[in-house]
Amino acid sequence: MTTPTLETERPTAEDRAARRRQRRAEAWAEAAGAGWKVWLVKIVCLGIIDALAIYAILALLHGGDWIVPLIVAVGVLAINVIYLKPGLLPAKYLTPGLVFLFIFQIFVVLYCIYIAFTNYGSGHVSSKDDAVNALLIQNQQRVEDSASYPLTVLEQGGSYFFLVTTAEGDAEIGGADRPLETVPDAEFSGDRAVGAPGYTSLDFAQIVASQSAITALAVPFSDDPNDGTLQTRDGSTAYQYISTLVWDASADTMTDTQTGTVYRDNGHGSFAADDGQQLATGWQVWVGGENFVRAFTTESIRGPFIAVTLWTFAFAILSVATTFVLGLFLAIVFNDPRMKSRKYYRVIMILPYAFPAFLSALVWQGMFNQDFGFINQTLLGGASIPWLQDPWLAKLSILIVNLWLGFPYMFLVTTGAIQSIPEDIQEAGRVDGASVWQIFRHIKFPLLLVSVAPLLISSFAFNFNNFNLIYMLTGGGPRFADASINVGASDILISMVYKVAFVGAERDYGLASAFSIIIFVLVAVISYLSFRQTKVLEELN
Repeated sequence: MTTPTLETERPTAEDRAARRRQRRAEAWAEAAGAGWKVWLVKIVCLGIIDALAIYAILALLHGGDWIVPLIVAVGVLAINVIYLKPGLLPAKYLTPGLVFLFIFQIFVVLYCIYIAFTNYGSGHVSSKDDAVNALLIQNQQRVEDSASYPLTVLEQGGSYFFLVTTAEGDAEIGGADRPLETVPDAEFSGDRAVGAPGYTSLDFAQIVASQSAITALAVPFSDDPNDGTLQTRDGSTAYQYISTLVWDASADTMTDTQTGTVYRDNGHGSFAADDGQQLATGWQVWVGGENFVRAFTTESIRGPFIAVTLWTFAFAILSVATTFVLGLFLAIVFNDPRMKSRKYYRVIMILPYAFPAFLSALVWQGMFNQDFGFINQTLLGGASIPWLQDPWLAKLSILIVNLWLGFPYMFLVTTGAIQSIPEDIQEAGRVDGASVWQIFRHIKFPLLLVSVAPLLISSFAFNFNNFNLIYMLTGGGPRFADASINVGASDILISMVYKVAFVGAERDYGLASAFSIIIFVLVAVISYLSFRQTKVLEELN
């Protein structure tokens, strides 16, 4: 007897092609069924996005960059394909979120990493050509007995321009980034050029109103920066200014004509003389791991950095420990059914959590004032204790204020965790003869940690970067006297990074970005190890 076999018919190539055509037809039919209004909105939105993208690409290309414009072009092209092609419904919903994720998180992180490997900071913010022009302009002096040029100040599109009359009677116009050039159809009043087509001539009142911008304007004579610039002090007459530095493009040197000192490119974004003296203005260059090396090897940076790192860990650990202990104690006390009016006490306990932290920090700053603060004058009978000026007292003050701000949060989470512990487990412990302390230690507390351990880890990470409290209460002070960076005894890593990058005359964005990467690595490693450790607690369930 022969057993019949089942043969599975495989679709042919023609069948697969027919199915693809059918799916495309269904997709187009679905898109067409959405209506012309939906398509109109879609086209308008994509048109706006494309216009902004084209503007950004052109601006970036003008600045000499091509990697970012290429990424923007590819991204915008992908967006157009996703929203114009029928189907791809999941991608249509995911794209906005992915775009914002890339712009506001991934790009920021990548840019921070890039800056950490450059010398970007005060005096090193632009290109080498911009640095050369800036040095020549910064060191300019008026040429003695130079010819004076009758001047008319013009305005166009919010920018100012100089219209001057040469000794030959010609009219020439120029701006900050535009060397002088002849204007054949200028308007004259006598022998003086007073106007040019497309420009607005400023009267005396308008010149006085914009005096600072006009007197700061330096118009190049030509494309060669060594030819000097035209500048004015009264808005009616311009004079020639020549720099005391001479730029030699072929030799890549700057020469001081007064001292004869020659400054050469030192390979680190600055012009330096043979004796090590550098010109103030430099340019941005790639320095590799130099910022990380400085952070760990330069004594004036390494010492404060280590001290701040140790205090950051101590602050985060002590903040979590003190707020957790106090919050847990209050949660146990107010969870006792024998206490009357518990709900009112609980409301009072969470009041500090209801106020903005930065406002509370400012209030406490006034209370800790050495001369007029409530603590010294009222509680301590007129004492003069430098709570915020002494390094150790400043740290103690920060811990006290953070305890005030943080215990309500711990009180809330531990209250919920305690109330979620089954009563029958505790009753079983009492039946077995366990004391109150034994029940808490061996039953309640381990079960409590299962719930709150991840919250303790997140609280540690939060306090590790608790910028608001430090900056509002002490400003990071008192400052270390022997540090070459702006950092104080009560600074934590995040406030130190902020001050290195944005506070003071010397701002070192490259070093601050290197510190930021170090902070990220520390927090990531600690969080990873802590979360792995909390898995042990899951066995208690």
